[in-house]
Amino acid sequence: MTSLSDNTTNFIQNMPKAEIHIHLEGAIQPGTVLQLAKRHKKLDSLPSKTVNGLRRWFKFTDFPHFIEIYLVIQDLIRTADDFALLVYENGADMAAQNIRYREITVTPYTHTDYQDKGITFAELMRGLEAGRAQAKKDFGVEMRWVFDVARNFCFGKNGRYNPKIADKTLAYALEGKDSGVVGFGLGGNEVGCPPEPFAHAFEKAKANGLLSVPHAGETVGPESIWGSLKALQADRIGHGVRAIEDPGLLATLKVRQIPLEINPTSNVCLNVFPSLDAHPFRQLDERGLLVTVNSDDPPLFNTSLVQEYKVLADNFGYDPSGLTRIARNAFVAAGVEDKVKTQLLHEFDAWVKENR
Repeated sequence: MTSLSDNTTNFIQNMPKAEIHIHLEGAIQPGTVLQLAKRHKKLDSLPSKTVNGLRRWFKFTDFPHFIEIYLVIQDLIRTADDFALLVYENGADMAAQNIRYREITVTPYTHTDYQDKGITFAELMRGLEAGRAQAKKDFGVEMRWVFDVARNFCFGKNGRYNPKIADKTLAYALEGKDSGVVGFGLGGNEVGCPPEPFAHAFEKAKANGLLSVPHAGETVGPESIWGSLKALQADRIGHGVRAIEDPGLLATLKVRQIPLEINPTSNVCLNVFPSLDAHPFRQLDERGLLVTVNSDDPPLFNTSLVQEYKVLADNFGYDPSGLTRIARNAFVAAGVEDKVKTQLLHEFDAWVKENR
């Protein structure tokens, strides 16, 4: 791996960017984790009381280990003020990286129903909106929400599917449409949790104008992506990198130009691929698929969106022309309303024209 020139690094930093695959609960900085733990007198739930110690804790062994840590973190988010803080910090992070738009995934059920945290959906929504409004005022950034279902909570020990969580999450998503919810997602561990049982909820979500944006093809292969396309009528695919294993699927994704929300560093940290050298991002792009690059859960994977673009340049050999082409894909794939999308694309295209 060669080091990037200052010109390329500056180009990536200054380029207007959009990000369509990032989790609110996984975007918490270690210092904020400690702040929330102190606020709610839950320091004993953490394995370390220092920022460096928490960074070491974030070194995952596998996807179930990641979920275990994720749940400890989400338990610390307990009030509307907590949500407002996290969203506002997201906005500050966007400004620092020149990210003009972010579509942030939130898993409301794990906060309002999974544990007795005493927070209602109305309070959760109030916190999200307070943080979003203040961030827009202070930083001029745009955020929208994807509400997703934690799929691994929906199957009992006998493997039988219970629709309760999906139905409740859908109700939350529809209620939040006027407050920035643009997509309905499916997250969590794919293993043993196929997409097909969720078809009823996604059909209603799409009928009510939400994008279908399930995770698929991360810890399970092409069959998960096929199921998401056929049963969930997916408008985008979260991750989708395992499509590389199925030529027929690659052809379908190319023809339909289904955007893939790819997270290279995340894929390596969670052992989807053994290294960046083994990652198929460039192959998927060169085969004509509509690819985007994202950071997923940046502090947990010690990355950022700027860093992911540096991976494209340094590991996958993209020049500035290629970087801007990939960056534009994220604006095109965004679920934001047409008026805002048109303005964001106009600003992006003007910047590219000025920096050729």
